[in-house]
Amino acid sequence: MQTRFKKNAKVFDIGITAVAGMMSVCVMLYGVFHYGLKDTWPELVLNLFYIACLAMIGLYFFNRLDSLRFNYWCSISVGMTVLLRDILFPPPLAYYGLHLACFTLSVLLLCTLTYFYARKNWQSYTKRNLWLICAIDILIATLYNVDIYLEPFDEYTTYSLTEIWIRPTITYGLVACFVTETKEGS
Repeated sequence: MQTRFKKNAKVFDIGITAVAGMMSVCVMLYGVFHYGLKDTWPELVLNLFYIACLAMIGLYFFNRLDSLRFNYWCSISVGMTVLLRDILFPPPLAYYGLHLACFTLSVLLLCTLTYFYARKNWQSYTKRNLWLICAIDILIATLYNVDIYLEPFDEYTTYSLTEIWIRPTITYGLVACFVTETKEGS
């Protein structure tokens, strides 16, 4: 089977993203079944979008999905997770300042996804523009992580820490794919 990427570093980036993403999704699915669907159904919905992104990364990696479809559907999937988890149904945070910062960064992330990926000339963007998306998502996850450490630990803490880092892992893989595609497209 022929892969899209020839350099070992890119294959390693995509492989690490896929393995870390699948492990995180499996932990979250275990959490859904462990705590019951009544309390954790939003995580199941988010995991469907994460699984779709990971499947598209795999299809793109093995040349089964073209760049335009990969761009569009991954942007939609990541954008839906941002909209659902961070904007429409944000988790309760200990401090209003953290909530406001996460909400603002989430809106910024959704805007950058729309601006950078939903346009026809997305291959003309620089690496810096593309890595901005990953950096914003990592900053959001870091703020959620800080909030989790400020609150008392309970049985959900491990699952919360796993869940907040799934999307930055996936956006890292997506941006790594797009940076390669951008370089080839220029």
